[in-house]
Amino acid sequence: MTVLLIMDPKKCIGCRACEVACETLHNGISNITVYTVEDSLVNVPLTCMHCKDAQCINICPVGAMKRDEDGAVYVDSLQCIGCGMCTIACPFGIPMLYSELKVAVKCDLCMDRRKAGLKPACATVCPADAITYRKIEDVAAQKREATVTKRAAPLAKK
Repeated sequence: MTVLLIMDPKKCIGCRACEVACETLHNGISNITVYTVEDSLVNVPLTCMHCKDAQCINICPVGAMKRDEDGAVYVDSLQCIGCGMCTIACPFGIPMLYSELKVAVKCDLCMDRRKAGLKPACATVCPADAITYRKIEDVAAQKREATVTKRAAPLAKK
């Protein structure tokens, strides 16, 4: 099963509850950031995309970047040597090196919460439903249904 976070900037109200929840669960480090587009009211929550062909996994010289059974990319902090290659390889600039930890850190979709059957914290606390946690199969089915409905609409008017 592959899962993912869906971020909808149209719904984000910029409250940063997701950042606080993440920081609380991850020893003071937030693995999600809400960016506000300059001179606008648009807020964009950004975190790891858990890419299908994750360059951070491909480039890690010691194999510390891994993928779990749900498809989430995570850092094995016991293997990470803090070389920073993942920070360079990621097209979204997501993994960060924290000097005091001497390892890379990034979103792991709240691995411990998922193992307990819970959703990631950011998706749980978002008051505007701008962040949702979904199975990729459900997202694909919803897109197919929306496409069929959109294409069938002109036919229904006749």
